[in-house]
Amino acid sequence: MKRRKLKKSSFLNFSIFIIIVLLFTLIIVAGKAVANLIDNLPSIQQFGNYIPRLSTKVYDKDSTLIAEFFTERRVFTSIKEMPINLQNAFIAIEDNDFFKHWGISIKGVTRAFLKILLKGKVVEGGSTITQQLAKTIFLTSDKTLIRKIKEVLLTIQLEKNYSKYEILQFYMNQIYFGNGAYGVQTAAEKYFNKNVKDLSLAECAMLAAIPKSPNYYNPFKNKKAALARRNLVLLKMRKLNYITKKQEQKAYSTTLPSKENASKKDSLQYFLELLRAIVEPKYGDALFKGGLSIYTTLDINSQRAAEKAVEEVLTKFDENKRNTFEKTNQKFQKVQGALVAIDPKNGAIRAIVCGRNFKESQFNRVTQAKRQPGSSFKPFIYTAAIEAGFTPATMLDDKPMVFINKGNSWDLVSRDSITLENIAETISEKDLIDTSKIWAPTNYGKKYRGPVTLKTALALSINTCAVETIIKITPTKVIQTARNLGITTPLANSLSLALGSSEVTLQEMVSAFATFASGGIKTTPYIITKITDRNGKILEQNIPQQKEVLSAQNCFIITNMLKSAVEKGSAWNAKNLGRPCAGKTGTTNNSSDAWFIGYTPQLVAGVWVGYDDSSISLGEKATGGVIACPIWTQFMKKALEGEPIVNFSEPENIEWALVDQKTGLLASNRHPDALLDAFIYGTAPKKHSDKATLLNIEKKDLNTEMEEGF
Repeated sequence: MKRRKLKKSSFLNFSIFIIIVLLFTLIIVAGKAVANLIDNLPSIQQFGNYIPRLSTKVYDKDSTLIAEFFTERRVFTSIKEMPINLQNAFIAIEDNDFFKHWGISIKGVTRAFLKILLKGKVVEGGSTITQQLAKTIFLTSDKTLIRKIKEVLLTIQLEKNYSKYEILQFYMNQIYFGNGAYGVQTAAEKYFNKNVKDLSLAECAMLAAIPKSPNYYNPFKNKKAALARRNLVLLKMRKLNYITKKQEQKAYSTTLPSKENASKKDSLQYFLELLRAIVEPKYGDALFKGGLSIYTTLDINSQRAAEKAVEEVLTKFDENKRNTFEKTNQKFQKVQGALVAIDPKNGAIRAIVCGRNFKESQFNRVTQAKRQPGSSFKPFIYTAAIEAGFTPATMLDDKPMVFINKGNSWDLVSRDSITLENIAETISEKDLIDTSKIWAPTNYGKKYRGPVTLKTALALSINTCAVETIIKITPTKVIQTARNLGITTPLANSLSLALGSSEVTLQEMVSAFATFASGGIKTTPYIITKITDRNGKILEQNIPQQKEVLSAQNCFIITNMLKSAVEKGSAWNAKNLGRPCAGKTGTTNNSSDAWFIGYTPQLVAGVWVGYDDSSISLGEKATGGVIACPIWTQFMKKALEGEPIVNFSEPENIEWALVDQKTGLLASNRHPDALLDAFIYGTAPKKHSDKATLLNIEKKDLNTEMEEGF
């Protein structure tokens, strides 16, 4: 018996020894695991240098915030700017012992532990505001025991190194509120169109209600659930004596926000995509996360006016055009349009509409689309002619023209008739059969006027006169002039250039016309004035890039002729602007493109209308004057609202003369075809029509007659 007791005693001692060894081993292993866990924790020192992802803000020319770039739309706000009701609302619903605990809530941990036992896995629950902050900044959302341990360890360090108010400030700037909004300031803008400091009690409670489940408690999507949780927040605030019963009841009666009274959806997608393409290659992710500030040249009021004008006119066009598609059994397509406006003094882009719906098509029809400009290209022909010594009174012959291709050139073989019967003697039978070797440019409406002045040819957009002019001065001269004015795309060295056969972009056309408006100073269009970092340090600053390419006198002469195009030509709709303006329409073959480029001393704008598929016609009567010019006029009226009505400034060395538009000679003020033309001093006609004399009229009288004549 004694021996057996010894054996039992030895076995018990051995068992105790084994247990102790195992416990020590477990402690050592656990200690090493914890030490390893601590070593691999993110450094709490990073928190002091923590920079949240901030949205990049975009401002217009008056420094008005108009848009943002972001991955997490957030504005960092000091807790001093946050209403006390908002702070208390979060504490009441998320962590009512926030100012009492040391980062970990014993009640919360106990409740979470019981859920683990019941569910058999880690579930959400028990997290204090400090724990949520630690998880959001340093950890993932994985529901694992290791992640939870890390969260606790980081929480303790946060509480040790930062005050409660610092933790609360970081937390309220970090959390997600749905709809792309991070932080309380952005959420206040998104849901209430307010600054956070201006929120009411009910609005504070609503914001505090959302983060638990941003999608489910979104008042725009689930009003019933959002209302119930907001009211729960108010109830808890009252039970914690943050608000009175009366305040609670008043807040209950406040309606939830709706999409209608939230901040308006931005419609600047094309503009923002243009900015992104410029800024992202330079600054990378900082565009979306770095809190940059981009100051642009855009005038938001002009931009809204441009969008409205394009959409209203083209919507009406679509309504009328729909029947045409139905009759021809074609699939209906929405017509496209584009508009860009530039300040001629400095090249700043004030408005830009690149299409009608960015979601349907991201194609930029201002900078990327290359289309034939038609007659809107003719001012460059006549500018080259003026530079070559022509004057507004130079006579041209508006008669039919027939050209035959002779291999490397087109030879003019007739100016008397475009009927092949009358010119058969000058054309071989082979050429008569091969119509691709015959070119007979015709006027709109096939109307011919005989002898006309250069000014009349431009005002009435006479095709034969444009071709006659380019023959005399050569296409090479025209190309050089267009290049000087700002056209950068390749241009065909051919006679058809006179009719706008070479494709260009709308931005190029408007930039070139801006050179006329500026008195000969070509300015590179730009859209960004400066970019600063999150601390306000200037990263880049742009100034106008300008070069004198045309004399002020020649510009004034062209402008004076283009004023006549408005008063007496196809751009008649622009007269409704009610102020001095100049411009030119353009319509291409088959009416696939309609243009109007026009300007005042303060603003230059161009409009293009057409289908992306250039084979589709706008319709026989859908000319630049009928569809593009009305958009321009509607836009310019709004964009120039409040601006003084001014005429184009007359430079030195200009003289005026009344000219008979049928002879190019001087005329009396009683002559039915007399118009007041501007000339470089010494180049006005010297001979007289109907024995009239050059009128020596004072400048005051000249201006009066000019206003009446145009």
